[in-house]
Amino acid sequence: MSSAQPEVLTGQLPNVVLRGGPAWLPDEERTRYATDVEAHLKVLFGNAYEHFLPTAESVEREGVRLRVFEWSRRTYVAE
Repeated sequence: MSSAQPEVLTGQLPNVVLRGGPAWLPDEERTRYATDVEAHLKVLFGNAYEHFLPTAESVEREGVRLRVFEWSRRTYVAE
């Protein structure tokens, strides 16, 4: 796995959906755009990073095909 993280951009059409992880994570935060759908995804939520790994699955939502990423772990932001 590369140490480089794919960029998560706002304002782009979504291409991934995040599955698993914290129950408090809102549904509107689970559908997003990532520049590399083959790489590990690290997303900052509050004081922690939620890590997601790509799966072979995809789903269709509102006519758009989204790559499914499965939650793998949480790390905390260093102070």
